[in-house]
Amino acid sequence: MTEIQFTKGHGTGNDFVIVADPDGELDLTDDQVAALCDRRFGIGGDGLLRVVRSARLPEGAAALAEEPGAEWFMDYRNADGSKAEMCGNGTRVFARYLLDTGLSELPAGSALPIGTRAGVKDVTRSETGFQVDLGRWRADAGDPLVRAKGLGVARPGLGIDVGNPHVVVALASEEELETLDLTVQPIVDPLPPHGANVEFVVPQGVKDGIGRIRMRVFERGVGETLSCGTGTAAAALAVRDWAGAGAPDFWRVEVPGGTLGVRMFPTEEGEHVALSGPATLVFSGAVALA
Repeated sequence: MTEIQFTKGHGTGNDFVIVADPDGELDLTDDQVAALCDRRFGIGGDGLLRVVRSARLPEGAAALAEEPGAEWFMDYRNADGSKAEMCGNGTRVFARYLLDTGLSELPAGSALPIGTRAGVKDVTRSETGFQVDLGRWRADAGDPLVRAKGLGVARPGLGIDVGNPHVVVALASEEELETLDLTVQPIVDPLPPHGANVEFVVPQGVKDGIGRIRMRVFERGVGETLSCGTGTAAAALAVRDWAGAGAPDFWRVEVPGGTLGVRMFPTEEGEHVALSGPATLVFSGAVALA
């Protein structure tokens, strides 16, 4: 057996096993990732973040072509071992790891570019920890219906892509949100080609110019998680769309693991959406890799 070093981190309860592999020498199988993320027999986590230099893996070539300063690539894997395009909470935790271990620096007023399968994401410091620019977003065509245990009838959803796919469903009350049973995977019809994370939201109005939302999420390849960074961005975008003209561009999204900030802002290439919140490293250790 091979022993590897790891660190455990989380962003509002969305937790990750972090493995440093700067030179891209570690080839983790889906089963190995799933074993590391297993909460009973492994370390436990909603996913795994492999820290690797962009120049050391084929997927990093696109990141370096987009931004030569994107030295580090976030190889994100879901808890079942499958690869995912992006993870908003994971990107902030990834940045925290780079800074705390001395692999990167982030001077005041600057941005740290991180390579992902959804392109390069710029991370900056924020009052609550870090902010990641998720880039341009788009609303997906189609009118999916979502069935979930605890809901009497199927509900319409809105497809939102923020580097990875989401379907956002509005609920009528806090009671519906709380009684929803997400131990059973929701059924999305039609299902996007690569699946989707499903967010269930209850809008809570606007206060002091900031929109407020409560949310629960079922992540593909994982199940219900305490938080989903890209999911909070998708939720805010969907609720703003439903609210119509005059809706704010700043949002606070309450998830079971805490609160995250979302803001939309114009750029030369189109509107971007950014996610802000804390990132915490919990402990480090070594584990035998079967």
